[in-house]
Amino acid sequence: MENYKFPKLSLLKQYDDDGITINEQEQRANSDRITQVLANFDVQITRITATIGPTITLYEITPAPGVRISKIRNLENDIALSLSALGIRIIAPIPGKGTIGIEVPNNKPRIVSMESVLNSRTFEQSRYELPVALGKTITNEVFMVDLAKMPHLLVAGATGQGKSVGLNALITSLLYKKHPAELKLVLVDPKKVELNIYAALEKYFIATLPEQEDPLITDVSKVVQTLRSLCKMMDHRYDLLKKAKARNIKEYNDKFKSRRLNPNDGHAFMPYVVIVIDEFGDLIMTAGKEVELPIARIAQLARAVGMHMVIATQRPTTNIITGTIKANFPARMSFKVMSQIDSRTILDRTGANQLVGKGDMLFLSGMSGADPVRVQCAFVDTPEVERICQFIEEQPGALPPYYLPEVEAEDSGTAGGGAPMNEALDSMFDEVARMIVVEQQGSTSLIQRKFSIGYNRAGRLMDQLCKAGIVGPAQGSKPREVLISDLGQLDALLATLH
Repeated sequence: MENYKFPKLSLLKQYDDDGITINEQEQRANSDRITQVLANFDVQITRITATIGPTITLYEITPAPGVRISKIRNLENDIALSLSALGIRIIAPIPGKGTIGIEVPNNKPRIVSMESVLNSRTFEQSRYELPVALGKTITNEVFMVDLAKMPHLLVAGATGQGKSVGLNALITSLLYKKHPAELKLVLVDPKKVELNIYAALEKYFIATLPEQEDPLITDVSKVVQTLRSLCKMMDHRYDLLKKAKARNIKEYNDKFKSRRLNPNDGHAFMPYVVIVIDEFGDLIMTAGKEVELPIARIAQLARAVGMHMVIATQRPTTNIITGTIKANFPARMSFKVMSQIDSRTILDRTGANQLVGKGDMLFLSGMSGADPVRVQCAFVDTPEVERICQFIEEQPGALPPYYLPEVEAEDSGTAGGGAPMNEALDSMFDEVARMIVVEQQGSTSLIQRKFSIGYNRAGRLMDQLCKAGIVGPAQGSKPREVLISDLGQLDALLATLH
């Protein structure tokens, strides 16, 4: 596709309220109220300044000598009450400055359009490998990151707070900067509707399994197969890097383009592969360890070979975002969540529960000691994405389909994290499975006691539960690990087995 044309900015919608509007009256009133509340609690300040952003205004206060920071931090609710604000966030102190920040939502928030972000000099002059323009900061600067450097991103947020728009902004940024030969997308969408608009890019940007009808992966069994295929691709890419004596994908592709690698030896240009999983919580509930283990393996190793993962979930709980996942996803993007516990799970600190919603987010880069950056996510609507996909689809010429390596298909009886179910299930299987999930402990002797059956039958039942992925393998004298956390998850698994 030598004549490929990148999407035009005219495909994106322009908004009238894109410019900076300063409501001096609101700003002055908020400054006076903050000063008054602090004075009421005997906290003296020497200076207060305001920085106006799209949805948030940052008030920086310089406390008088001898004032404890903890005293100001404890007044968070009192300041919110006096300002009648949705929720304020105190940064004490602001890194690199001798001030304390109080973030207050604006009465009239502005929309940050995708067009204004992509039309900026920051994005146009970017030299990132995988540039992602996410929105604007409090100081109205375009916020950009390099997905290749992250190297993997974890996205969380309650329903309706902007997660899907954030994923659309990420994919749109990549489509505006990368040629189809340089980038391939693997889109996993258990909800079947969120990422469906990108199906039109099948001939250009989508990587799929051979003989897969739908370019998007929506079936759980296909997800497991795709992840195993990606692991196989990762191993193959590492073999090529070793043969080419290159340390990473950039060095390898430079050698290939300068004709220092022979295609007859199996060498080929490696496009970046970005794997986007829209609802990770649903996959963990239905497939458990079978999904988590290949994801963790890709996250640990795939950076050098140009494979990067973006995982989104609306339930940032510890049984979904496990320690293994968190350790390998240093970059985090959190929209508004419902509780402090959820905020601590995703960001390792509070703050995401105090956001105002509608695209307001905190971005944590994963660098040691770095604080989250507050960003208003760029808004890209479904019609805009459809126009971009249609523009790409209508271009003359097409690349050959980019197929992922074939892997052995799993048996139809496979479920949970287990092996194929080759034998008929015991008549007591469902009853025993429910008891084990309720009790959250599993052993052969427990089944014998509860159901008054012999050791042989109880042992057979335990083997079947292990194969189905309801309990883990035997661990010597320790009780087996129960892999299913609630009855709803079990019922979905039993329906699959039967």
